[in-house]
Amino acid sequence: MNIVKSLGLFVLAGLCEIGGGYLVWLWLKSDKPLWYGILGGLVLVLYGIVATLQTSNFGRVYATYGGIFIVMALLWAWKVDGFKPDKWDLIGAGIALIGVCMIMYMPRK
Repeated sequence: MNIVKSLGLFVLAGLCEIGGGYLVWLWLKSDKPLWYGILGGLVLVLYGIVATLQTSNFGRVYATYGGIFIVMALLWAWKVDGFKPDKWDLIGAGIALIGVCMIMYMPRK
């Protein structure tokens, strides 16, 4: 699978997981209607489906997704919740991203 398509699937999976989790969070923590929770649950199921579209094995995909999730969670918090990541958040996310790209995309024998 080409790297751009693979990264796109990771971003889509991240949006589904974070977005679905956020809808459930709003339902339970911000007194939103039940349909927020139901929609959030459906979006979380979609996350699980999107992740299976990667062509690598389960362990490598989920390890890589963990690092992508770190970056996306910080971006979500910044853009949606008004949380401003500091330099240590950014450095840590960068290290995680470099590591998971090595796990997923480095050539294998």
